[in-house]
Amino acid sequence: MDFVSHALWGGVSFGRKNNKIFLLAAGISIVPDILTEGLFFVLYLLNIGGMPGWEQGHPNINDYPMFARNLYNITHSLVIFAIVFGLFWLASSRPIWIVAAWGLHILIDIPTHSLALFPTPFLWPISDLKVDGIGWDNPIILAIDVILLIAVYSLWLYHKLHRS
Repeated sequence: MDFVSHALWGGVSFGRKNNKIFLLAAGISIVPDILTEGLFFVLYLLNIGGMPGWEQGHPNINDYPMFARNLYNITHSLVIFAIVFGLFWLASSRPIWIVAAWGLHILIDIPTHSLALFPTPFLWPISDLKVDGIGWDNPIILAIDVILLIAVYSLWLYHKLHRS
């Protein structure tokens, strides 16, 4: 999914308490992409490397250096997420639900990434299994995403206004 959608889904799912929490949840939900595609894009802009394959259309994850692929594996793994979530829970003696915005990011990416464009390594390092989903750049997927976001935010706003 795209950065904006990840931020909006993370915010509405885990940040409804107040604006500060909303922004934190939205930020957490885009961290996996900021640390991978965002880093690649900055390197590309600085002409240091990164974003290989743009000339041919979509970049291929296999064209990236190994450190970049490992970073993508780490940030898009439900296994790693579960470990980190568990460590936060252990350290604070309660679940820190806002961190689950990261897990939601991964769950959204699994069906919305095809094998051709950054397939989600959600079971890494246990398994290399990846789902050949329908890419988020597909107009139907984009339309469904926008419609669902409008519906969820409309419901949230309705309940927020009628609670007061």
